[in-house]
Amino acid sequence: MNHIAFVIPGFIRIGGAERQMVELAKGLQRRGWRVSVVALSGPGGAEGAELSQSGVAFLSLRMVKGLADPRGWLRFNRWARQECPDVVHAHLPHAAWFARWSRLAAPVRVLVDTLHSSSTGTWGRKLGYRLSSWSPDLVTAVSRAAEETHLRTRMVTPGRVQVLPNGIDTRFWHPDLRVRATIRRELGLLDEFLWVAAGRLDPVKDHASLLRAFALLPGTARLVVAGDGPLQAELRRQSAGLGLEQRVRFLGFEPNVRRWFQAADALVLSSRWEGLPMVVLEAAACCVPAVATDVPGTREALRDGETGLLAAAGDVSALRDAMLQMTESSREQRRAMGLRARQMVLDHFSLEAVLDRWEELYLNLLEHSPLPARSASHTSVIQPLHKEIRSNRLY
Repeated sequence: MNHIAFVIPGFIRIGGAERQMVELAKGLQRRGWRVSVVALSGPGGAEGAELSQSGVAFLSLRMVKGLADPRGWLRFNRWARQECPDVVHAHLPHAAWFARWSRLAAPVRVLVDTLHSSSTGTWGRKLGYRLSSWSPDLVTAVSRAAEETHLRTRMVTPGRVQVLPNGIDTRFWHPDLRVRATIRRELGLLDEFLWVAAGRLDPVKDHASLLRAFALLPGTARLVVAGDGPLQAELRRQSAGLGLEQRVRFLGFEPNVRRWFQAADALVLSSRWEGLPMVVLEAAACCVPAVATDVPGTREALRDGETGLLAAAGDVSALRDAMLQMTESSREQRRAMGLRARQMVLDHFSLEAVLDRWEELYLNLLEHSPLPARSASHTSVIQPLHKEIRSNRLY
């Protein structure tokens, strides 16, 4: 039985990357893999319990000083030597760096890490990826947009990066008219148009522009915002200042966002950038069309005019116009959009199809790596470091 270990920063922030990793872990466990999840820090919480119930082992390295905490490195090396994972698959930058450099002391057969965003981050992130590019056997990206931006900044190497999208469990994400009726009855809605926005309340999601655009829509429209984050208090104040107290509801962290998608007339996403927005695909699987900003990554999850509408990022007027067009469309038009959206997910983003691709990728890599190995000598690591620092070419 092959053993795969997923490495993530933790479950303190739950976003699309964390949710996708949980789905992959549970899916591979069902398919007969031995699966472990290793978090750099924090407790497992509800996600750790969910993994354990599915037969997935969970370990927290309890790192309290970020990557500078040597105890986490020692714990992981001991664990890796004892449990001998065949594949280590890291998600998100800190986990990727940790897994890459850990390979010097705890060699594994295959190391993969995944890019979840089209944002390449600071010069420190760019340098971190370049200096450790020798380590992974393959880097994957959730979208062409994520692949292209990281290639342009030389954070990944041509020929060693592959696009493999996120997968959606369409048996779980589906429309439900009974849930729709129940939620709308609880909200006291009759024919009012219900928008749902789901995601962390963080500057990259640009909820401030969303609230300004929503304030320009007809007064009968309603907006539910699911998610928490550092901007929650500020956004609540903005909403009050725009006179939206009776029209906008902030849910905070919502563990069951599916029922809100099932109740919604449309999803709205105002991000400044995305890798591959899970919320657009999850809503689409529930037959809910979306209005979203026209940014790389989102373009791969939404077909403008067919499964939803795109608007220029950061442009309040453009977002208002797209939302107004959606609210003024007929129920039949929105239903047709929603049906096309779900079919697109079934055709291109089905979880089972994505799991098939992951299994094929892992097994192909394992076939070419019969024994655990380190990927570089001390010299091959130090020389690129000196070269990058001397050239100072970080962008």
